[in-house]
Amino acid sequence: MAGHFDLTDLQLIVHIGDRQSLTRAAEKTHLSLPAASTRIKNLEEHFGTQLLYRTSQGVTLTPSGEALTRHARTVMRQVEQLRGDMQEFARGVKGHVRVLANTTAMTEFMPAVLGKFLAAHPDVNVELRERLSYLIMRAVAEGSADMGIVAGCTADPNLEFIPYRKDRLVLVAASNHPLAKEAAVAFADTLNNDYVGLSEWSAIHPFLVQAAEALGRTFKFRIEVGNFEAVCRMIETGVGIGVIPESVALRFARVLKIAIVPLTDEWAVRKLQICVRSREALPAFARELVDMLVADVPESEREIPAKAK
Repeated sequence: MAGHFDLTDLQLIVHIGDRQSLTRAAEKTHLSLPAASTRIKNLEEHFGTQLLYRTSQGVTLTPSGEALTRHARTVMRQVEQLRGDMQEFARGVKGHVRVLANTTAMTEFMPAVLGKFLAAHPDVNVELRERLSYLIMRAVAEGSADMGIVAGCTADPNLEFIPYRKDRLVLVAASNHPLAKEAAVAFADTLNNDYVGLSEWSAIHPFLVQAAEALGRTFKFRIEVGNFEAVCRMIETGVGIGVIPESVALRFARVLKIAIVPLTDEWAVRKLQICVRSREALPAFARELVDMLVADVPESEREIPAKAK
């Protein structure tokens, strides 16, 4: 078996997959054609399988060559990410935390904590993105995110979950809407109404669409807007009803003519959890962010008292 392969070998196989030509791939990788041919031969000996079909018209990848190319692309993306992270260190940025969260955590709970954290850590950057909970768990498990805030997810042996806080979704309607008089309502009983909602980029949008689909119903968006304030103002004018976090609804109910109606569905009250691959394996500044998030939770909102490990 041939010796170890290196990043140049992986870059070469990626270029071959892109160009279907060993000659052009060699040029792109800054290799001579004989050197490129030797590298491919060594790879084939290393893996014990043919990677290329060679014809007079050029080369194409064999099934094993296509599999190697997929893995090589993943490795090269990770190398680019590593290079970018190291460049940040070179510019004086000593830390970077990648955080994914659902809509409620993004808009309601994290801004104040992140403001304090970033003020205390001027040498740390935070990358914050909004995702659905199952996508957050996948990203954390795969290593493309350092931590996530998820709701209503099942346990995953590859992840560590830290109890965070409760997230309650409620129905909001104009104060003169028929549903405003209800003491509580099932989500299914609201679906004949037009809805005001956030745009597709928000995690809550597909969550509600999926909840309607689970009932065999269609979710009718009359209008989609960019933030919760716009949702509440549109609801006040009678455009439609909406489902939003209770904390948001309570804030805007003080200044707008809207009514808050509890939802009877089990999914309306969700346990938010912070998920990481390993809390102990996080850099010290990332562990501090986890601690600050947990410490920010009022006792009345904690599903389970969270203790640092």
